[in-house]
Amino acid sequence: MVQTLDAALAIPDRAPSRRLVWQPWVYLTPTIATFVVWTYWPLIVAAYLSFYQWNMLPTATPRFVGWENYANLLTLPEMRQAVRNTALYILGLLPLSVVLPTAVAILTQDLSGPFRSLYRSLIFIPIIIAPIVAAVLWRWLLNEDHGLVNAGIEVLGLTPVGFLKDPSIALWTLVWITGWKLIGFATLLLSAANGTIDPGYIEAARMDGATRWQVIRDVRLPLLSPTILLLTMMTILFGAQWSFVYINALTGGGPLQSTTNVFYLMWDYGFQSYSAGWSATAGMLTFAGFGLIAVLCLWLMKKVAVHEG
Repeated sequence: MVQTLDAALAIPDRAPSRRLVWQPWVYLTPTIATFVVWTYWPLIVAAYLSFYQWNMLPTATPRFVGWENYANLLTLPEMRQAVRNTALYILGLLPLSVVLPTAVAILTQDLSGPFRSLYRSLIFIPIIIAPIVAAVLWRWLLNEDHGLVNAGIEVLGLTPVGFLKDPSIALWTLVWITGWKLIGFATLLLSAANGTIDPGYIEAARMDGATRWQVIRDVRLPLLSPTILLLTMMTILFGAQWSFVYINALTGGGPLQSTTNVFYLMWDYGFQSYSAGWSATAGMLTFAGFGLIAVLCLWLMKKVAVHEG
């Protein structure tokens, strides 16, 4: 009788355990489905198309060319130019998305009251402006004939500058516009991380006679390293991609392909030249290159980042 009761009582315990095994997967199903549909399946299709030539017309049949697309792109001068420009975009964005926000977040940490809220509101405004709206705004401001920036330059007695027409400075103009959009987000992220630092560390350093600079160098910066490295990785992996809207709206990759990067070139092959094979090949090369960089960045973050405790 006792064994029967024990068996009866044990049955309800097994059912919840089975449900607990399946419940997480039920909740994860929408996310997994989203990744499969919008990330992994397009990646598989792109890898497949990279071995074919196809003009994307429904009546045209894709023609298998093997590794020919890869061989052609790797020897193409405009591809090398796009890779070089991509590296310049990333290098130019790092001071605007990492160095400057870190300095602003640390130097304004002691602000209080309405001034702190005001500065955060002002610095965050660019990030809430739609990229295409920002592009139109900057096109008007930087216009060589009627722009406000060149009007101010002429007042100083200087020659107007072709910010979007001069090949030597057009890329750096787009770097500034992209960075201007990112400064607010990066500053608020670093300010939040700076605010979570245990005040006990700061007080202990000050009691030991540390100066303000020594507190920043030996306490704040090391404890901010995870956030700084995260922003650095995001800039390296996505910085050139974030500039696509401004390239498309302001320069179209010119003048003389001086502002083209690999993401714009990928779009140009697919939707301007209608070469799905070349576009997919450029996408796979970009994916492979940035994938290796992402692995390296994650490894460095584990090695270099400093965490409390």
